[in-house]
Amino acid sequence: MRKTSLLRRYIEDDEILMIPVAHDALCARIAEQSGFKAVFSAGYANSAALLGMPDVSLLTLTEMAEAASRMVDAVNIPVFADGDTGHGNVTNVIRTVRLFEKAGVAGLFLEDQDYPKRCGHMAGKQVIAPEEMVSKLRAALDARSDPDLVITARTDALAVNGIEDAIHRANLYREAGADLIFVEAPESVEQMRRITGEVDAPHMVNMLPGGRTPTLTSKELEEIGYSVVAYATACTYAVALAARELFETLKRTGTTAGLDERMMTFDEFNRLVGLEEIRKAEDGYCVSGQ
Repeated sequence: MRKTSLLRRYIEDDEILMIPVAHDALCARIAEQSGFKAVFSAGYANSAALLGMPDVSLLTLTEMAEAASRMVDAVNIPVFADGDTGHGNVTNVIRTVRLFEKAGVAGLFLEDQDYPKRCGHMAGKQVIAPEEMVSKLRAALDARSDPDLVITARTDALAVNGIEDAIHRANLYREAGADLIFVEAPESVEQMRRITGEVDAPHMVNMLPGGRTPTLTSKELEEIGYSVVAYATACTYAVALAARELFETLKRTGTTAGLDERMMTFDEFNRLVGLEEIRKAEDGYCVSGQ
């Protein structure tokens, strides 16, 4: 089954789909080995991993597509990608969809923020007119060559104009053909229930430590009516804390002795990244005696 079709099936299942955002391709591989059905390549993590910078529109379309492509190559599960604002107008949206589809992703979202966009839980966001976003969605839907490529419409209007406008936009975007609706940063369970109850569509939600949205379990989110939950920053925060503790300890003590319990062993890591499979492939191609 194509990964696009597989992702679509997961979204349509009764059980909520948990999608962790991977900090990089290595973390994507770990997420797959931990049993997750899909993984996310997102702007927040990519900005941190590639630039050491915040999610404020610093990465280009090609950098984002390349980051997603590396994750696609690293795992066998569907990769969901962050299309940001489509990186411009409707013609840019067309190129965005085509590049991500070429990269092998199974789905992506497009958001209605104005440029420069920023993380959905940051202050100071602005949104474009809903009619402009509808045009972008129509362009995205026409641009995909695989009809099962999941196109998600994200609105950031709640923090800018309030819940009524966010729900209005979500309904417009669903009517335009979006496969999945993502109203970013609801601030209460009551708002979350209104969104899923007043917009007839599969819904996605972000769980972000320290963010605006209440932290709920996947089962609680499923009961509210969500089909997909993304964990946007947890992996990046965990990686950052572990690296800082490692480097501070190394600088202070001058050795990594005593840190073994915080690290994989040499052999364990080689198994994680598939060294044995690569060696077998090498041996299979080598001529005896060489």
